[in-house]
Amino acid sequence: MKIIKPKKLCQGDLIGVISPGSTPDDLNRINKGVLYLEKNGYNVLLGENVGKYNGYLAGSDKERLNDLHSMFENKSVRAIICLRGGYGSPRLLSKINYDMIKNNPKIFVGYSDITALQMAFMAKCGLVTFAGPMLAVDFHSEINRYTEEIFWRCITSSKKIGDVICPENSEIEVMVQGEGKGKIFGGNLALLCSSLGSKFLPKPKNKILILEDVGEVPYRVDRLLNQLVISDYFKNINGLILGQFTDCEETDKEKKTLSLQEVFNDYLSKLKIPVITNFPHGHIKQNYTIPFGIDVKLDTKEMKIEFLEAAVE
Repeated sequence: MKIIKPKKLCQGDLIGVISPGSTPDDLNRINKGVLYLEKNGYNVLLGENVGKYNGYLAGSDKERLNDLHSMFENKSVRAIICLRGGYGSPRLLSKINYDMIKNNPKIFVGYSDITALQMAFMAKCGLVTFAGPMLAVDFHSEINRYTEEIFWRCITSSKKIGDVICPENSEIEVMVQGEGKGKIFGGNLALLCSSLGSKFLPKPKNKILILEDVGEVPYRVDRLLNQLVISDYFKNINGLILGQFTDCEETDKEKKTLSLQEVFNDYLSKLKIPVITNFPHGHIKQNYTIPFGIDVKLDTKEMKIEFLEAAVE
């Protein structure tokens, strides 16, 4: 599949806002996020169905799909930012008009539940998307400067992204030594596994896989990693990056459990590819935006992760 990069975002451009998964509990976050984008010099268009509830979904499948399609079809919209994750994106995968999206490439941003859409867009359209900050999660109150700077540089500059610089008091760690290069893909571990065996997940061969998650205790992380192992997923990739696994340790002191690190060691320490851990990406404040679909190089000897190209044109 040929990779398609969206056009870079410029001051004054129109940003569309949709909620393909769940709606934020506090709807005031929407207005606060919109104000943030406007203060940064952008115009904002809310999806017609933004703010709706349908149980844990942000409206019906049809309503959420209509917002997704209308934003891609709207020639004036240059970027689409999701409100939040939650759950609901996987329900749309079989209903999306991928030819239309392929013919209207634009910046698409989100993470967590949005992983399902991003991997489908990569597999079906070759579209570069961005695992980055969401309006009602990261842009509604005090904005983390690290997250902010990385994100805006990623979607507004057509220069090579280059070396990853970690935030202060944080550094990547090495589980398995080596070098690897390939197009980066992945995202939320649970959402990735939910698409295994479908046509909505990119082929792993010669790629770099990044994984993160939240709220999955060790036995559930164990089950998800085992699913990747028995699917031979790790045999085909050129490198693995573990982001942050937030709130994933067992807190019930009465329960017998392995630690998260023991689970990682069991499944990943004997891989024949470079494995890097503690990368600043996931459900965290200091969140490095990942442009899925562009080339990245891992070099554990140099302790370096380098994005070899720009993510936008």
